[in-house]
Amino acid sequence: MKKLMTMTRQFRDDENGAAMVEYTILLGIITVAVIATIILVGGWVSGQWTGLYALLPVAPTPTP
Repeated sequence: MKKLMTMTRQFRDDENGAAMVEYTILLGIITVAVIATIILVGGWVSGQWTGLYALLPVAPTPTP
């Protein structure tokens, strides 16, 4: 346990640790933005397909 605490203190005091935290936060923000974009574009594409389907004429049902 003592070794873990020592490593934690060293990580906290190290500037590389701070940079890693900043990059992790930035990566999280980018990930959320990408997911939101995919959801929005997916909704738009779905709406376009639904509209296109509504404009297509109904094919007559063949009679036997």
